[in-house]
Amino acid sequence: MPVARSTPQETLSALIADVPDFPRPGVVFKDITPLLADPDGFRMAVDGLVELAPPNIDIVVGMEARGFIMGAPVAHALGVGFVPVRKPGKLPRPTLSATFALEYGTDELLMHADALGRGMRVLIVDDVLATGGTVAATAELVRSLDADLAGVAVLLELGFLGARARLLEAGLDRIDALLTVES
Repeated sequence: MPVARSTPQETLSALIADVPDFPRPGVVFKDITPLLADPDGFRMAVDGLVELAPPNIDIVVGMEARGFIMGAPVAHALGVGFVPVRKPGKLPRPTLSATFALEYGTDELLMHADALGRGMRVLIVDDVLATGGTVAATAELVRSLDADLAGVAVLLELGFLGARARLLEAGLDRIDALLTVES
């Protein structure tokens, strides 16, 4: 069924499905797969993320897995390369790792140890900013290679979870979202 088109934000919001009680009771999962399946919506999302990019980006970094889906086309549109940040056991060469807290434990992200050069201007791209753990861990990896974290761009920020304040405390002051949900 076609989605009524008005502003880009309304179009994008209408294409994100709420899935109650996933992955566990009480959580409302924001499913972007309907947006990805809609050519106009996907194009709007990528174009919007490109517009959020600070000037003179050298490379885009995206986290497994939906950060790959959003980050790679953003990198292509900006004319720069893309670096994947992965879960353990997925990258074949020497890596750096960063551990971050989850509500129910910890997780780990890795990046190839030679993925970024000193002073490279990096844009982190992801689909949803929830608690901020994956962005903070990715920023740690970027900074550990002496790259310049120029900004973070996300499709959707779950503002009510307070990630922005936590990331500001961690020194990430350039965070942009196409959409923000406050409740």
